[in-house]
This record gives sequence, structure tokens and C-alpha cells, in this order.
Amino acid sequence: MNKYIVKSLIAAGLLSAGFAAHAHQAGDIIVRAGVANVAPDESSQDVAGFGEFQVSNNTQLGLNFGYMVTDNFGVELLAATPFTHDVSLEGVGKIAETKQLPPTLVAQYYFGNANSKFRPYVGAGVNFTNFFDNEFTENDKAAPLGLNSLSIENSWGFAAQIGADYQINKNWLVNASVWYADIGTDVKFNSTALNADVSIETDINPMVYMVSVGYTF
Repeated sequence: MNKYIVKSLIAAGLLSAGFAAHAHQAGDIIVRAGVANVAPDESSQDVAGFGEFQVSNNTQLGLNFGYMVTDNFGVELLAATPFTHDVSLEGVGKIAETKQLPPTLVAQYYFGNANSKFRPYVGAGVNFTNFFDNEFTENDKAAPLGLNSLSIENSWGFAAQIGADYQINKNWLVNASVWYADIGTDVKFNSTALNADVSIETDINPMVYMVSVGYTF
């Protein structure tokens, strides 16, 4: 799906020259809903000789809410239903699950003008990620580390996006977008095997791929 979205953005850009329609303009409110896939590019400190944490992808309902300040500048809030990720260690397998909500606020620049049917855009801003329902799985009771008391700190970081809207008619549009979020956290737990409280610096830094349908007010 990731390659498909990127190719679609490029193809739409090449095919859009010369199209004209009433599209985004100052004062418009844009609401989009679709499928969002979070694909972590994770790295961490070594976990007691078992390597780094591995974090699974997850797909959920993605929502974003935009406001056009001018014909070319806008602001947008990304939201979603909670993402659920499996956390694994090499040689041990899945050891934990976590859920997270990543509200992200960006300022955007839209290329073209208010009469353009196709509006590619770029954005940059800030991401806040709230981790919750963090728990080790039952399988870890047999794992060599004897893990318990899992906590994952919330994260603030930089966010960037690239995307495009294609206006179907006055109100309806289709959208494809790619986001990057700088997510760094400390994963804390107790290990009975090590007889210690442990804190592991972990970067998740996902790419978020989203396809959606939008409505302009």
C-alpha cells in the first residue's frame, strides 16, 4: 500500500495539468476520513542482550480536520482511532502490547490556486503521542527476562507530511497523504531475572500512510 500511495501522488500530479474546478479557498473547512497505516521505523537500546525492540504496523480509521487560512495556507489536525502495536524481541517473540493515539497539528502550503482541481501540499508541525494500555503478554511469563510493570512515556516531536487532494465536485474530494512523526520514548519495566528496574530509550519514528475521502464546507 505504501508504494501505491506514493505512485498515485506522482501520477495524479502529472495528469492534473489543465484541470479547473472550484477547490480549496480561504475560509474552507475540510474533513477527511479514511484508512491510516502506521509503519514504525523503530530502534532502541539493547534489551539485556536480546537486541532491540521490534514494533508491528497497525491500520486504523484516520481522521483529519483542516482549515484554509488563505487560498494557499492551511492548518490541519490528524486524529485516528487508537493504534495497537505488538512489541517483540528477537529470539523471544512477542512480549507486549501497547496502544497509542498520535494527534498531530501541522501548518500547510497548498500548491496551485483556488480554481485547481488537484491540490498537492506539504506540511510541518508537531506530534504528541499518548501511549496507554501497556502490558506484557502472558507468553512472557515463560520468557527469560521475567518482565512486569510496563510503562511507556508519552512523546512530543516534529512531524511532516506530503499529500494531495483531488476535487470531485464542489464539496467532495479524494486524498492521499504520507506523514512522518518523530516519536522518542523511554520504555520502563521491571525484570525479575535481572532483579532491576530497567529503562530503554526507544525511537519509533513511523511513516503514516493514509487514503481518504473528504468533504469541504
